[in-house]
Amino acid sequence: MQADAGAVQRAEPSVRGVPRLGGFGRAAWIVWAAGMSAYVVAVFHRFSLAVASDDAVHRFGVSAAGLGAFSVLQLAVYCIIQVPVGMAVDRFGFRRPIVVGALLMAVGQAIFATAHPLWLALAARLLLGLGDGLTFVSMMRLVATWFPVRRNPLLVQVTGLLGQLGAIASSVPLVYSLRAFGWTGTFLLAAGVGGVVAVVAAAALRDRPSGVAVPASPDVRGLARALRATWAEAGTRLGFWSHFATQFPAMSFALLWGYPFLVIAQRQSPSTAGLLLTLLTVSFMCSGPVLGHLVGRLPLRRSRLVLGVVAATAVTWTIVLLWPGPAPLWLLVLLVVVMGADQPASMIGFDFARTFNPSRRLGSATGIVNMGGYTASLATILLIGLVLTLLSTPGSPYSPEAFRWAFAVQYPIWAVGVVQILRHRRRARRAYRGAASIADAVNVVDRTEGIATRPSRSEAEACRSAE
Repeated sequence: MQADAGAVQRAEPSVRGVPRLGGFGRAAWIVWAAGMSAYVVAVFHRFSLAVASDDAVHRFGVSAAGLGAFSVLQLAVYCIIQVPVGMAVDRFGFRRPIVVGALLMAVGQAIFATAHPLWLALAARLLLGLGDGLTFVSMMRLVATWFPVRRNPLLVQVTGLLGQLGAIASSVPLVYSLRAFGWTGTFLLAAGVGGVVAVVAAAALRDRPSGVAVPASPDVRGLARALRATWAEAGTRLGFWSHFATQFPAMSFALLWGYPFLVIAQRQSPSTAGLLLTLLTVSFMCSGPVLGHLVGRLPLRRSRLVLGVVAATAVTWTIVLLWPGPAPLWLLVLLVVVMGADQPASMIGFDFARTFNPSRRLGSATGIVNMGGYTASLATILLIGLVLTLLSTPGSPYSPEAFRWAFAVQYPIWAVGVVQILRHRRRARRAYRGAASIADAVNVVDRTEGIATRPSRSEAEACRSAE
């Protein structure tokens, strides 16, 4: 297996027309930096309600379930549009979706800053979900277009890592901003930054390097056929369930419920809770390059990395929830550090999408995979809010016991994800017999020659132990 993976890496430079990392020089990094600025701001917008949840409860007069509706609506819109966005990116490129997404999020934050009726606030979160949903799939296409295949796993992790700067800005800095400028001033400032980013993206982004031929755009029927073929790939489904099982614990914690859990159930001060959320993001950023390096070095062991992260997260949550009384600070630190690997592990799902699909279907494959984690996150956020509401007396604070039962909803979601990973891993093995590395070579050919082929019988026999 190692010899085969090495052979693929050695073969890549020999394929005619495939650039090395930085092969397009400064232009590639300018395009990537412009896209990254939009992605960082999108992540900030996504998490901006987490530390403002108490303020939102009083401003809009909502319960836990009502507060959860903000994030549920935002994630539902994000999730629903992933496949259409992927298909649009495959056909039209990534520049327009990134620019439109930045503008939508800027408008959404401006409305959220001044909204008082609940329906108007919900409309603002809907716009944020739409804009956010346009951004990430476009960034994955940007990386695949401007940088060579062999470096994709690491560069995807670096993209996700730097995107977490937005999550850092949405924790402690946002707490101080709310204190200094209030609700309206804070979110109007966020809207202004989003508008600036949209202008930068419009000026700097290009859909492809100069001299690269524009592929023929498929019609609607062609896109539908491509979508069916993408979903039929065992590797696409393996990526979907890998993303499903890994992303939701950290996402639901950082997006909405982590802050009240730490302050109310664990009796931490607001500043300590903000620091723990910041530490969660720092852990994202530290574990991302490590997992990216491991995926690049061990492409046939990716699903084992995913299952290992799931197991570590579930075990740590079990200790916290079973701890008598509030957990000690060191245990909460351990929890957020372990959950820090969830987001980078979920990115492995996109590597499955990349290696098991030809590049012309990469946008739709990425969109399908991205739906996995956000479907699980949406379900978790909604269920936590419902359990808290059911176990609490109206008008009374939520009890620590209610939070324990609320966060226990994670276990059945983990169980579903792990079962499906094991199921589709077996299917991928039967279908490809090691094609994780073979598909890398297929994608190199596909990117340059516009074709894709199945691995031969001899090639498949060479790598029986995929995943």
